[in-house]
Amino acid sequence: MVPKRWAKRAVTRNAIKRQIYAVSSLYEKKLPTADFLIRLKRAYEMSKYISATSNKLKHHVRQELVELFEKTITQSSA
Repeated sequence: MVPKRWAKRAVTRNAIKRQIYAVSSLYEKKLPTADFLIRLKRAYEMSKYISATSNKLKHHVRQELVELFEKTITQSSA
């Protein structure tokens, strides 16, 4: 879920969702079979990024998602 209050522009919300889909497909076989909800809990400071779809923003989102999925795998295997 990417609420409007945290990502004002639709193009930003869609870019974040595409990163979620891309990273989750990489971890699909490592994760247990279940439904997962990924929710944006705070806004990205858009003043740090050139545009709503900048590579810097995509990289930052992807990095956070990889950390989240790695943490989930570690917890599910314990």
